[in-house]
Amino acid sequence: MMVMDLSLQRRLAASVLKCGENRVWFDPAALEDIATAATKQDIRELIEQGVIKRKPVNGVSRARINKRKLQKRKGRRRGHGSRKGAKGARMPRKRMWILRIRALRKALRQMKAEGVVDRRTYRILYRKAKGGEFRSVAHLKIYVEQMKR
Repeated sequence: MMVMDLSLQRRLAASVLKCGENRVWFDPAALEDIATAATKQDIRELIEQGVIKRKPVNGVSRARINKRKLQKRKGRRRGHGSRKGAKGARMPRKRMWILRIRALRKALRQMKAEGVVDRRTYRILYRKAKGGEFRSVAHLKIYVEQMKR
């Protein structure tokens, strides 16, 4: 079989199909007919016959991204080598403070309700929490235990 130059036909077909030349598909069985086509009208007829078609646009698969997202949800891929931003950029200090102070205040309210601490002690501890004296709820509880001794 002789190799035919179908670049003209490909260019015309791309123009008619309103797509790029790479997306033009020629039926391998009808290359002889395609080679004889010299005008856009000839190309249109071949398109109607189904000898020339437009290939679909190639999409970009999200499978890899979805897989990575699933891994991250499980807590993977978060080691030192995967981090770009600074500690304060990944979780701002203010947000950390908000989370901590809310937890501390909730714990304090609970302690007051359960009678673990009285009103005056509650106020003192509340202010200490505001001053940043406690690292965590566990630290607060240790402090309260030591106060009672």
